Amino acid sequence: MENSISVVINTYNASKYLARVLETAKSFNEIVVCDMESTDNTVDIAKEYGAKVVTFPKENHKSAEPARTFAIQSASSDWVLVVDADELIPQALHDYLYDFIKDPGDVRGLYIPRKNYTMGTFLPSSYPDYQLRFFIKEGTVWPPYVHTFPTVNGKLDHISEKRKDVALDHLDDSTHATLIRLNNYTDNEVEKRAGKKVTLLKIIASPMMRFIKQYILKGGFLYGIAVNVLFN
Repeated sequence: MENSISVVINTYNASKYLARVLETAKSFNEIVVCDMESTDNTVDIAKEYGAKVVTFPKENHKSAEPARTFAIQSASSDWVLVVDADELIPQALHDYLYDFIKDPGDVRGLYIPRKNYTMGTFLPSSYPDYQLRFFIKEGTVWPPYVHTFPTVNGKLDHISEKRKDVALDHLDDSTHATLIRLNNYTDNEVEKRAGKKVTLLKIIASPMMRFIKQYILKGGFLYGIAVNVLFN
């Protein structure tokens, strides 16, 4: 469908926030929920919101990435917005994207800023945390590894980080769930990086630069101080 947008959501036992997410997605042309054989009521919630539900075998997959391309190609619209089952879509982003597709020029994909939260508090040190989540469906392929971006057939652009009103809202989770997710991420990173050479300089420099950027330049240390004051 031309000049239309499908919202695509990959799920596995994602009932915690799914209704809130779908509420913010219901004004798009289509919602596609690609479920990996959930054992909770994820599918029931998706159907309540009129979503098109497709199934991808769970097997031994620990992340949604192996199902991403299948989910994207299940959409009916020319343009696709991918969101996770714990990300809210602000109305301003909806309006921005529909204005954009009226005259996209030669751009075929947009990086969208994302606001991350923990314990209900926005983390400015991680912003804009750009995610390539909006793109033309045709020719787009998503690698089956965690923490990867899709390969889009065409030019890419970024929504300005100054537009915090259009940023995706990434909801926080419990510490327990976060640790489980991080453990799964590390398992997938081992598979993704297998065979790649890593120098001693990169081992030292990469974490150091990330620390300087996140905790000093972006003020992440201020959040640490606040948490310390709150719990001590």
